[in-house]
Amino acid sequence: MNKNKKLQELIKKRDGYKEKLTQMYKHFHGVKHESAHSELQYSEIKVYEDMLNSVVTEINALKLKSN
Repeated sequence: MNKNKKLQELIKKRDGYKEKLTQMYKHFHGVKHESAHSELQYSEIKVYEDMLNSVVTEINALKLKSN
């Protein structure tokens, strides 16, 4: 896979993760005491944040390589 195609796919993933996180934040109001549902929501948000950060890091690495 060439770098431009890989970069475009990563940008598409990044935008999808950002959109998903935005929707999740709209419905999340913090972790309620002893609420399994809110704890699962929080965990899912953290997973998506980490996925977004790793994609952004990979995008930046590809941009540095191409320069």
